[in-house]
Amino acid sequence: MVKEPVRILVVGGGYVGMYTALRLQRKLKPELKRGEAEIVVVTPEPYMTYQPFLPEAAAGSISPRHVVVPLRRVLDKCRIVIGEVMAIDHAKRSASFTTLATQDEGAGPVDITYDELVLAPGSVSRTLPVPGLADHGIGFKTVEEAIGLRNHVIEQMDIASSTRDPAVRDAALTFVFVGGGYAGVEALGELEDMARYAARYYHNVKADDMKWILVEASGRILPEVGEEMGKYTVRELRRRNIDVRLETRLDSCEDRVAVLSDGARFPTRTVVWTAGVKPHPVLAATDLPLNERGRLNCTAQLTVDGATHAWGAGDAAAVPDVTADEPGKECAPNAQHAVRQARTLGDNIAASLRGQPLTEYTHTYVGSVASLGLHKGVAHVYGRKLKGYPAWFMHRVYHLSRVPTVNRKSRVLAEWILSGLFKREIVSLGSLEHPRAEFELAAGGRSPKESS
Repeated sequence: MVKEPVRILVVGGGYVGMYTALRLQRKLKPELKRGEAEIVVVTPEPYMTYQPFLPEAAAGSISPRHVVVPLRRVLDKCRIVIGEVMAIDHAKRSASFTTLATQDEGAGPVDITYDELVLAPGSVSRTLPVPGLADHGIGFKTVEEAIGLRNHVIEQMDIASSTRDPAVRDAALTFVFVGGGYAGVEALGELEDMARYAARYYHNVKADDMKWILVEASGRILPEVGEEMGKYTVRELRRRNIDVRLETRLDSCEDRVAVLSDGARFPTRTVVWTAGVKPHPVLAATDLPLNERGRLNCTAQLTVDGATHAWGAGDAAAVPDVTADEPGKECAPNAQHAVRQARTLGDNIAASLRGQPLTEYTHTYVGSVASLGLHKGVAHVYGRKLKGYPAWFMHRVYHLSRVPTVNRKSRVLAEWILSGLFKREIVSLGSLEHPRAEFELAAGGRSPKESS
């Protein structure tokens, strides 16, 4: 009788999904070669996005294709399935998912059975019921959103340059960012820097004509880099005439008017929402234990507490921080933990299959770095506080060392070197978002506006 191979189902192709599968691919090399194990990765996209580079991609410092890592190339010993997991019945060791083919054919979900489950779907943007947000808000979590925002900002400058209506011009040149964490601050800093540079090529748009507004509900920004560096960041942004509003919320953005809780009103065509994330909705469609915030209850060994043969890490998992002095503290849902947890997770799954003891996830705090635009940044690394050019340089060195594969490291480094030798690119390619619009118009179909 032929023994069926052990199937390891990895849900998600982000940090945890990719790095765990990569670790398993190496650790289980003999088993994979003999056909005793199979690794299946189900992910909505055929690539992993290195999110810390999204602000630089939006600013044009890095090409979009170099911000992503193709999973089929990296995980060449795994089976990659492009699909969306809809539900998981762990009691039956079964998951249902849709693929591009089932969606195109109008068919129902496909079921797949497994022996070991790695649940790493990541997170999605955490939104609030703000009137007008769904209609006018712009996210900043994917490479598509980052490039779309870059195109949008340049298009707004084109609108302001060509209109004779002062109200339209003012709204086009007003950019509101909601959320003072990494994503919001870095995106605003990089795009403001890019737009300031681009303004020199417009005969009637000056850098001082633009309004950049950062809205943060708490009393500080960038809490990861410490209070001192957070205050420095506020001073640096305000020195660049960026309006930083702490302890302020976005109450509405209906009719393209951003209404803030302090009573301020800003007509604007750009509202960027970066106010946090929440666990992926697929977690609620499982029979696995979740905490009050909707994250997987996990142990320090990265097993799902109370469920055998189920594992979790990253944004979707509540993992106890065994190195913390404070009892009950959990690891923060960030990229630094996700990459490190994936290594331990891969090792523990391999050890479990071989009947070996598991190890706990422990970590040493490295620090935090943030870019505020070209040659500007803040950092708190190994207890040292840096700002300005040294912090910006540390930001690039740190993330270059963390981006996966030598291929991507080399391409990103080459682009940085070339961008230092030549001028920035300030081209908007917004038409890429609707590539068939012109053909439809020529063929007598819908107008470009309708097709969008």
